[in-house]
Amino acid sequence: MAWTEWRIVTGEGLEDFKEIIYEKKQHKELGGGIARVTLNKPEKMNALTMETVEEMFRAFYDANHDPAVGVIVVAAKGKHFGAGGDIEWERWGLREAFYNRYPHNRLMRISRKPIIAQVQGYCIAGHNHMAYCCDFTIAADNAIFGQAGPRVSSPADGFFVPYLTKVVGAKKAREMWMLCRKYKADEALAMGLVNTVVPLDGLEAEVDKWCAEMLAVSPGCLEVLKATFDQEMDGYRESGLTSAAIYPDWFDTPEGKEGGPAFLEKRKPEFWSIRKREAEMRHQLLDEYVVQRAEKKKPQE
Repeated sequence: MAWTEWRIVTGEGLEDFKEIIYEKKQHKELGGGIARVTLNKPEKMNALTMETVEEMFRAFYDANHDPAVGVIVVAAKGKHFGAGGDIEWERWGLREAFYNRYPHNRLMRISRKPIIAQVQGYCIAGHNHMAYCCDFTIAADNAIFGQAGPRVSSPADGFFVPYLTKVVGAKKAREMWMLCRKYKADEALAMGLVNTVVPLDGLEAEVDKWCAEMLAVSPGCLEVLKATFDQEMDGYRESGLTSAAIYPDWFDTPEGKEGGPAFLEKRKPEFWSIRKREAEMRHQLLDEYVVQRAEKKKPQE
């Protein structure tokens, strides 16, 4: 075997992980190693919460400060890579904290070491934009990619939305985000969303192969190249600024509150019923205003 066995990383701040598994292994011939951060909530399709992201941050911090690590792999337990943020968790008013305070995509952006997303099954919403913000995405042939924000009234914004135009082009990026379509692995490969597609049973071996290729070259040069490629992201705004300007109280609006509960209750969201009620209310207020103005203009008796 070219690789040592995976070992769980221990140490201060690294021993109480509940939502991820953090491991490292070394290449016996090349000398360098890789770190793997595995999302570990397969029973909930690896749904992301603030706790998940904070644990990921600690693992990424360690990997980026370990001179023996050349590549970081982001993987997931179970049949699926993940289906985005935990809707049940987000519905309690924590969406703003999740998307603004500590976005998981920022870990991909600020990492010194190159990152490979190892994707199988569904890779939807937050998991999808986390994967395409990685330096490389290697997909199993059963992978399915897509966004879901407008379906659950979650207006994600920030650098990771327009950054997709750099990955697949402006038209496909808008199609993915605005229409919430799903794309099979071969479609994702054709549009440039992933680097390669392999059979599911060969996914980890393919990731190891790509890691070995990177370990065979100068790790310092890779860090410089990654930082250079990532520099273009710096021209984009961080999360929350666009939606805050258009809808400063979005998650307090009826429409903002509708998507999550509809998803959990397995029913169609009533977005347009809400809009209709709002339109009727505006017309009523306008009618009342017209009547009041007319009353004020009447000659005094």
